[in-house]
Amino acid sequence: MIISGKRDSIILLFGDIAIFLISLWVMLFVRYLEVPSLALFETHLVPFSILFVVWVLVFFIAGLYGRHTSVFKKRLPNIITNAEIVNIVIAALFFFLIPYFGITPKTNLFIYLLISLALILWWRISGQDFVTTRHTERAILIGSGEEMQELKEEVNGNQKYGIKFESSIDTNSLESFDFKDDVLNKVYSEDISVIVIDLKSEKVEPILPYLYNLLFAKVKFIDLNKIYEDIFDRIPLSLLRHNWFLENVSLTPKVFYDSLKRLMDIVISLALSLIALLLFPFVYLSIKMDDGGGILIYQDRIGKYNKPIKIIKFRTMKIANDEGKWNNVKNEVTKVGKFLRKTRIDELPQLWNVLLGDLSLIGPRPELPEPAERYKNEIAYYNVRHLIKPGLSGWAQIHHDKHPHHSLDVEETKNKLSYDLFYVKNRSLSLDINIALKTIKTLLSRSGL
Repeated sequence: MIISGKRDSIILLFGDIAIFLISLWVMLFVRYLEVPSLALFETHLVPFSILFVVWVLVFFIAGLYGRHTSVFKKRLPNIITNAEIVNIVIAALFFFLIPYFGITPKTNLFIYLLISLALILWWRISGQDFVTTRHTERAILIGSGEEMQELKEEVNGNQKYGIKFESSIDTNSLESFDFKDDVLNKVYSEDISVIVIDLKSEKVEPILPYLYNLLFAKVKFIDLNKIYEDIFDRIPLSLLRHNWFLENVSLTPKVFYDSLKRLMDIVISLALSLIALLLFPFVYLSIKMDDGGGILIYQDRIGKYNKPIKIIKFRTMKIANDEGKWNNVKNEVTKVGKFLRKTRIDELPQLWNVLLGDLSLIGPRPELPEPAERYKNEIAYYNVRHLIKPGLSGWAQIHHDKHPHHSLDVEETKNKLSYDLFYVKNRSLSLDINIALKTIKTLLSRSGL
């Protein structure tokens, strides 16, 4: 049974590398109309190996080694094509601008790119059977909330997970169930081997003795929260109780991680600040020529432990400084401001906030004070996102594309919070690197932070 998807990712990675190598061999065969010698293959393999590493990184940034949910699968051909276009551009620049690695003739590169594009598309679309579990286990889902239904639809609509929910039981209606007739008989008569259940629900406690006995029938139990988190990369809010936070949200200092994260914040921010300094004269002239107003603005935000902080941005609105008023509809974006926002250049001064320690490069985005206060009153556990330092980019920013800007939206903010809580629980150096790499895709696609 596949839930975590780690096996899938490994198979896809080695499959991609195999396709790259096969494409290289086929290219040489097509080009010279004979079986390529080992010496000829090795001559081309040296420079192409560098490209293989870069191409795998591009695939990772594009999300091609992540979990292929049903929504992702529908977009897969477009994602692969876009990633391959980027890889083709990188290959052309690599060989044409770095003569040392050049191959002669350049026709070889053209032939290789055509062959590899065709084989990668075939492998990633038609070859999915290689990473799909053949044996599907029959399961029962016991829980409540809209996330339970979302989980059922996703799992039953995608055979790669290796399980199928034959039925689901809402814990809110357990009292009306005859557990023996409605569940136990179904387990034995329909060969149920997996039960996915919300074990944290108090309403489940009366049926725990029956579930215990099913262990002897070799029935496996999976926590509903865990399987939802594994598939969707976010925390199911409707299933949360206070005990979840006590078990999963620890503020105990992680000395190595915290120290390395701070060091990376300083080093990377200093490097990116050089870019900001180079752009500053052009931004200064553009803003002055546009409306003659000030260059920088300082906006109030909520920082770690709910402490107020001020972030710095290039001014993009007509009012000199709106102080971060989230619902200031009269404050229009300037012509230059539209460009600065679209290219994310307006965010560059926040690198100073990172150097000061108010922000990190990676973390939940800092919220404006007024909506934060309202969300705290309307969304359970909202303030948990403020237990750690906010960041320029975060898990929610690369996964949730409907977060509200300058407007109040409780439902979408709940979705955003589910991703923020995932980061609070699972934050680590590898997750930060994952977010940083995928932020590149977000910036290049101009989908924004």
